[in-house]
Amino acid sequence: MSLFQQPAKIKLAVLASGAGTNLEAIIDAAKKESFPAFVGVVVSDNQSAGALKRARHHRVPAVFIDPKLFGSRKDYDQMLIATLKEYKAEFIILAGFMRILSSLFVQMFSKHILNIHPSLLPKYPGLSAVQRALEAGEKETGCTVHYVDEGVDTGPVVLQQTVPILPDDTVERLHQRIHEAEHKLYPKAIESVILKDNLRHADHV
Repeated sequence: MSLFQQPAKIKLAVLASGAGTNLEAIIDAAKKESFPAFVGVVVSDNQSAGALKRARHHRVPAVFIDPKLFGSRKDYDQMLIATLKEYKAEFIILAGFMRILSSLFVQMFSKHILNIHPSLLPKYPGLSAVQRALEAGEKETGCTVHYVDEGVDTGPVVLQQTVPILPDDTVERLHQRIHEAEHKLYPKAIESVILKDNLRHADHV
């Protein structure tokens, strides 16, 4: 690769079930010319997800795949895989996607799936992470961007951001501050991973 040749931007697929605030942060980051990726499609298992509305607002393809139409998680994931291939997605970003992905899916996109979790992994994997940290009397918690493997929040860590736990915190207040940290951390982690991947590929060009 020429020293003056810039690698093409990577097409991201964002999978989301909820409001899509992390999606919004990623779309905003991707508007910068220096950001090495763009959101090429948003897929949800929730027809009324705010993430789909945000995608349409930004003129990003928004796809709803109804879980009720499939007899098993594997069947659903096969349709999900087909959809992502149709849109030529190169990297998968989980942003509040409330489905456990099958081994089939994880193996298909091995080392190309990122997730964000509201704790400092390996502490408090799985559900209710914020509440569990608060109840345990922790002085700080935070968020973690990690690669997705076949375990529950067990993939290699990419980046973490600490968030202090204040004496008068409720689960809602703490969750809100963690969300604010996530909105900064996720685009930063995506950029870091994509740039490293591009550099790796450049070595073989």
